[in-house]
Amino acid sequence: MLDLKALDLAHIWHPCTQMKDHETLPLIPIQSAKGVYLYDFEGKSFIDGISSWWVNLFGHCNPFINAAIMQQLEQLEHIILAGFSHKGIITYSQRLCALLPQSLQKCFYADNGSSAVEVALKMSFHSHYNVGNKEKNAFLSLNNAYHGETLGALSVGDVGLYKSTYEPLLLETLNTPVPSGIWNPNDGAINGDYHKEIEALEQILKKHAHRICAFILEPLLQCAGGMNMYPAAYVKEACALARKHNIHIIFDEIAVGFGRTGSMFALEQCDVVPDFLCLSKGITGGYLPLSVVVTNDSIYQGFYARYEEQKAFLHSHSYTGNALAIAAANAVLDIFERDDVILANHSLSAAIAKQWSMLSKHKKVASVRVCGMVFAFDLIGCKLTRAGLYVYEQALAKGVLLRPLGNTIYFMPPYVISLEIAEYVCNVLDSILENEF
Repeated sequence: MLDLKALDLAHIWHPCTQMKDHETLPLIPIQSAKGVYLYDFEGKSFIDGISSWWVNLFGHCNPFINAAIMQQLEQLEHIILAGFSHKGIITYSQRLCALLPQSLQKCFYADNGSSAVEVALKMSFHSHYNVGNKEKNAFLSLNNAYHGETLGALSVGDVGLYKSTYEPLLLETLNTPVPSGIWNPNDGAINGDYHKEIEALEQILKKHAHRICAFILEPLLQCAGGMNMYPAAYVKEACALARKHNIHIIFDEIAVGFGRTGSMFALEQCDVVPDFLCLSKGITGGYLPLSVVVTNDSIYQGFYARYEEQKAFLHSHSYTGNALAIAAANAVLDIFERDDVILANHSLSAAIAKQWSMLSKHKKVASVRVCGMVFAFDLIGCKLTRAGLYVYEQALAKGVLLRPLGNTIYFMPPYVISLEIAEYVCNVLDSILENEF
């Protein structure tokens, strides 16, 4: 039998990984997957507690999504989207826009989250440029933000681990402080004082608003930023301030869209309609790469001109609007409609939250918090520098895949997880937290 681990390490450079760690940390080739379970070549199963990097909504090898892709495969796999189109993407665009505020009616497709952010940044700058606002060439983002790892997306992020090395290559970005919310287990709300953060934003806008294209933020939840959950009221007030200065609003809902925060889109809870909405990850249920930036007709009309005027948005990706990915995306919307997923998730989230909150009894646990189908806490007072890695290894040994963000432990499962399996995950964490580390 082939030594898959050795062959892998001989040829594959894995993402977001210090490869030297694999001298002691086992690499796990996966043979198959079904529902919330991954199965390795030795027959061991792992609960996918992170939805395979936050993308899988309805389980692995979902029969309904499988069938949709297979049917599409017999008709059309991919075509150029410049000058051509296909029924799947036309149908999907109409369905997606119908779920969004009425002004968001124009879809521009790409193939991953970082690319969607790049599209939104460029489109915002270009939109201002087309109407003569050429001094607007900087972006505003929140402290602790993460928006992807291509250069534009990295520029508007603020997680030093990813960004600091590449600082000389990046776009100019201004950062404004982000509040940290407190989860109330009684009503599930994220509350907290954010007056100082609003005051800081006002000062930044007073000095720099004339040159800011757009304000980009992850509404409600900064995922890669340690699962920081912050009040919707801050989002509404901060966006209103930015809008007074002709600054576009970009919502990065790449990780939090499609039901993850408890509503179909986080913007619903913030009472804000952004100028650009970036979506990816769960859009295809974890099957195929796809992203979309949804914008309004006002932005669209700013580019609508004779070609010779050079106002066109000439941005493209080879696999834009891929027919197989779109088939999966349409199937995902079918499941949301058929199973009333948002309502079902409310009950499931509340039940899991009861189990999750019990972990606060441990002295190592701080800031237990929940937002929709995202559950998190922070490790404190641990002897080990890489305490999160210890939890990762211990959980794997018990058949649970968790991938901590530093010392932030989080659980972001597929929506099809049963309460029984979720309780097992909580029990595994409970037993690990009893250890000295």
